Amino acid sequence: MKAVSRNWVASVHVALSLIGLPYAAGTSGVCRKNAISRSLFSSKSVYMSPAAHVKARCPVYPGSDTRRFPVPDDKVDWDTDWPQYSPVNYTAPTVLKKPVWADPEIGPFSPQFNSLDGSVDRRSHEGSYRLQNGKPLNPHGRTGLEGQGLLGRWGPNHAADPIVTRWKRVSTGQRVHHTNSQLPVLQFVSIKRLDCGEWAIPGGMVDPGERISQTLQREFSEEALNSLQASPSEREKIQKRITELFNSAGLQVYKGYVDDPRNTDNAWMETVAVNFHDESGNSVSELPLQAGDDAGQVSWIDVDSSLALYANHLHFLETVAKERNAHW
Repeated sequence: MKAVSRNWVASVHVALSLIGLPYAAGTSGVCRKNAISRSLFSSKSVYMSPAAHVKARCPVYPGSDTRRFPVPDDKVDWDTDWPQYSPVNYTAPTVLKKPVWADPEIGPFSPQFNSLDGSVDRRSHEGSYRLQNGKPLNPHGRTGLEGQGLLGRWGPNHAADPIVTRWKRVSTGQRVHHTNSQLPVLQFVSIKRLDCGEWAIPGGMVDPGERISQTLQREFSEEALNSLQASPSEREKIQKRITELFNSAGLQVYKGYVDDPRNTDNAWMETVAVNFHDESGNSVSELPLQAGDDAGQVSWIDVDSSLALYANHLHFLETVAKERNAHW
């Protein structure tokens, strides 16, 4: 995530430091108790329908003192008539400085929305989104704030979240079963985010022209294994194991809109979450975890419904556990 052109989040350490306050890679921008080729993943994909966005209507916009125009639940839908709606316009100073990862103001700049605009994919996983006055409208409704906020792109901002799991085992290699459910216990690789101290799935932004599969592998390598700082021989070993795992059939857990506090009426986060499972325990399980520059800590954590995780990551894990018939 070090290259600005590759990960626009990394450039905004003023607002973030994921992935201080936050502008994090992955799925969400503040901590609260976030076109795939089907051949890359298993044919069995699981889609979860996100609830109407809540974090996207948080009163104070992340990294600022800007307060959103309050939007009650019954006024979120764009089709609900609301003449009194007067959203606050806000684009973060870091975005206004026109870094390479950010779009300029709409006007002279006229991106091709709902399409592949050069190397930038402006298509939404949710389907076609509407435009108003030349600007895209958040497919999940009003947020109380218009503009780009902290996000680099008008419209969808695409991320990818790799969920790497293994079975919890005793020293003899036998699986550990939970005393209550009697089901085997899964573990997943989790990072402790620097911006807020919460545990999360590693993740990051999809580069222009980059395939989702590449983003998933790159983000995991950089955040959980610190591959950018590894020696050439260590990096080769890491890449061999990682490539083997990420070339295996992955389970697509989620693909779509993310309820993210950085979202605005005109810019929003979307992600693809894919589970890669080390069934035998002799793949990435044998690699030493080491936090990259966007993570404070990294660890294998038991999958359990009592976990307090960042953004909507717990929902992703619930789907993984149920699909793999593991303890939840």
